[in-house]
Amino acid sequence: QVQLVESGGGLVQPGGSLRLSCVASGFPFSSSPMSWYRQAPGKDREWVAIITDNSVYSNYGDSVKGRFTISRDNAKNTGYLEMRSLKVDDTAIYYCMVDILGGEHWGQGTRVTVSS
Repeated sequence: QVQLVESGGGLVQPGGSLRLSCVASGFPFSSSPMSWYRQAPGKDREWVAIITDNSVYSNYGDSVKGRFTISRDNAKNTGYLEMRSLKVDDTAIYYCMVDILGGEHWGQGTRVTVSS
């Protein structure tokens, strides 16, 4: 059974940093690209970043480019999202996602609140 568990969210002031983690199980994590999405209150889910299975390629949404870094440690079955220079507009629930075994699989999300 595919399982994704996010953690690392919390309350942070504007300009601060957080690192989110996504621990994967139930599938060959090292063979799957991984993405991060977010959903702010009252808004549609937004794609944030993607990384290939071997970390060779990554890409970011325009709203986070230059501030967020996606990475992974296949030996730990864990993906990460390093977030810097956080803005109030980054407030959202953040989800990791893999598309494997015939479908998309999502974690339960971790809440990030950016506020002074």
